[in-house]
Amino acid sequence: MNFSRHRDASQAACACGRRILDLLGSAIQARGVARMAVSGGSSPRPMFEKFAREPFAWDRVQLFWADERGVPPGDSQSNFKFAKDVWLDAAGFPEANRHRIRAELEPHQAARVYTDEIHAVFDLTPGDMPRFDVIHLGMGPDAHTASLFPGEPLIENRRSIASATYVEKLKQWRITLLPAVLLAAHNVVMLITGADKAEALKAVLEGPYDPKRFPAQVVVRNASALDIFVDEAAAAKVDL
Repeated sequence: MNFSRHRDASQAACACGRRILDLLGSAIQARGVARMAVSGGSSPRPMFEKFAREPFAWDRVQLFWADERGVPPGDSQSNFKFAKDVWLDAAGFPEANRHRIRAELEPHQAARVYTDEIHAVFDLTPGDMPRFDVIHLGMGPDAHTASLFPGEPLIENRRSIASATYVEKLKQWRITLLPAVLLAAHNVVMLITGADKAEALKAVLEGPYDPKRFPAQVVVRNASALDIFVDEAAAAKVDL
């Protein structure tokens, strides 16, 4: 694990973006194409703005989402809309390379359609997991990552690619990639900013392993290649 502290949230996000671009560039150089999944929330805005400004071979990148809220693509809560408005349209990211979650569908159907699309793009055989070159994740104040929230039985699922899940405290359906996909990635890059994440980050990094309580531990304790970018506010209680 590489742990990188930065003065503020914007600097952490931009450093995270630089790392992602380097990893994507290496994948393109090695295989001619890169496959990435990104997360939503407000934290990645400076990173997405960086992606929009800097020239990059986006035509060589197949883009997916780590999770999505159960809303149509034009809804203000949509992770797809956020990326589209801040980054994708401004960068001329090819429409054909945007593999959004069809969250306007019934949630379980949306998860099946998304799984089928991943199978097709990665040319998977039954039982295989996709190996993303980069998966970008965040973490909530409750230590959730993607849409794997505390107490969620899917945290223990190592067979499926994606699933629908109802988040009771938010009264909302989500569609999310599952742990086996997150752990199969060549590289996971986490961006964690804000003072409200400090307690959770300390527990995830230093506390007993209890992923049903702290879901982000699934990735932080088990990913084969992990970069974590934080600001000083989020890192205030950790010793690293």
